[in-house]
Amino acid sequence: MSLKHVIGRGLAIGRTALHRAVFNPVLRTAAQLRNLRPRQASYSNSSLLPSRYRYFRVSLSGLAAQLQRHLFRTASGTGSPRNRAVFLAFGLGMGLIEQQLEEDRNSSAACKEIQALFHKKMKKYENPFKSFSAGYKLEDYLIGQEIGKGCNAAVYEAAPANKDYTFANIYSSEKQNTSAEKSEKDLVPVKFSSGSIFPLAVKMMWNIGEDSSCESILKMMGKELVPASPHAMSADKRTVTLKGHFGYKTKKLEPHPNVIKIFRAFTADVPLLPDAWESYPDMLPTRLNPTGIGHNRTLFLVMKKYPRTLRQYLDETIPPHREGVQMILQLLEGVDHLYKQGIAHRDLKSNNILMEYDSVGSIRLVITDFGCCLAESYWGLKLPFNSTCVDRGGNMSLMAPEVVSAVPGPCTFIDYSKADVWAVGAIAYEIFGRPNPFYKTGLESRTYHERELPALPQQMPPAVQLLVKLLLRRDPHKRPSARTAANMLHIYYWNEKRSFLNPAIMNKTVDWLLCQCATAILQSRGYRGNTVEVELLSCFLSNIDMAEFQTGIAYLEFCGQKIK
Repeated sequence: MSLKHVIGRGLAIGRTALHRAVFNPVLRTAAQLRNLRPRQASYSNSSLLPSRYRYFRVSLSGLAAQLQRHLFRTASGTGSPRNRAVFLAFGLGMGLIEQQLEEDRNSSAACKEIQALFHKKMKKYENPFKSFSAGYKLEDYLIGQEIGKGCNAAVYEAAPANKDYTFANIYSSEKQNTSAEKSEKDLVPVKFSSGSIFPLAVKMMWNIGEDSSCESILKMMGKELVPASPHAMSADKRTVTLKGHFGYKTKKLEPHPNVIKIFRAFTADVPLLPDAWESYPDMLPTRLNPTGIGHNRTLFLVMKKYPRTLRQYLDETIPPHREGVQMILQLLEGVDHLYKQGIAHRDLKSNNILMEYDSVGSIRLVITDFGCCLAESYWGLKLPFNSTCVDRGGNMSLMAPEVVSAVPGPCTFIDYSKADVWAVGAIAYEIFGRPNPFYKTGLESRTYHERELPALPQQMPPAVQLLVKLLLRRDPHKRPSARTAANMLHIYYWNEKRSFLNPAIMNKTVDWLLCQCATAILQSRGYRGNTVEVELLSCFLSNIDMAEFQTGIAYLEFCGQKIK
């Protein structure tokens, strides 16, 4: 082997040593040469280095200098020329890696600046009904038709009452019907109007377990208030401490374009709303239905009205593939937003996802119905599971394997940090026009094997198909986080027209990110406003982290190797 080849080989070894994590033995060798022991790391938490570099105990340039000095001190020794050449090349390689680390520091700093800029922009997502200063009483609203019903609530379209047509006038007839002995035809239903005048939706919870006191209702149904705005409740009710099942304070959720926002929350007497007798007669209180099991008062939630649920949309339409990818991206961004605040939804399904169209006709998805969520301020995303009486949350069909197969015991916890991500993988089948593999007579999340998962449409991009498979990995440690999965789809989504994985991302990461920044800023100031694409790009940039971004690239490289 020629000296040229030896030096080249040494340089290659030096460049790749960083990625193979072989520095600890090298550091010990260098310390022995200096008769010193390796010192403890002194990097602070504010270091700009990515986390995978923070185990270095000495400067790489200093290490390279030590190696070179040792070489010259031993140049007249008996070592072979080939060994000295390899040693020199290795030292030069260490110096080159120091340059790479400096570039990584600059990249990390740029990412932090981008993140700070777009995080401020995301904070500007405000309550569109902020000018509506009232709304803390049922009489402040006009009620329209029933637009939805679940296992614990009914939803009606609504609008703020005006001077000429007040909510009190609508319910004047209902107030006279307080006798529980009246027959069904004697009960006068509430008057209502239909049309496009209802921008709001009122969700009336069914209170069958608690008494009618305001404090008891708010404490028991506190999870429904997790996505509530700071001024959702009247000032005299904001002091009520909402607690979870373990007695700890329930967390509050910051606003996000892909998570529902509750504008008002209050308790009131249960009225006789349209279709109540046909839709949910048993949930009515005895003053309205002698055989009803509901209490007189319950919780009402006011939110924006959405045209339909994702399930209703998918029953009629199969979205184009690029729009389907956009939908999955929105769900991942919403789930990541929840996780970063220590909240797990635990009942993520297409019926609990609302949709609307933006100014250019793209579909915006919104995660709703937080009644089963885990939002304990003390435990975070881990649930103590010491008894079978502990509620795992949600429905059995879409429980992640680590949740449904958990066995109760002392000091046992269920980790929900990747449970909602698994549910997104199952919903992806529905979005791409296939039956959910875990519904009806399909697979069981407790026992399925990954090889049993049905194939997605062949027209789907291979990278997206592989991502869905990764989301449905049984082992949560092998499943990407919501942030990593979102990064993977973002990289694919914004580069789809160029190539599967544009080399510019690998070689000029910061330049590519700055281009995306310019795109997001210019598009948000255009006449179309904040479209779904602009919101997605802003979410991506407001959460950009160099280490997580490179992890997403590594996953995509893995996908590329699988495709080849």
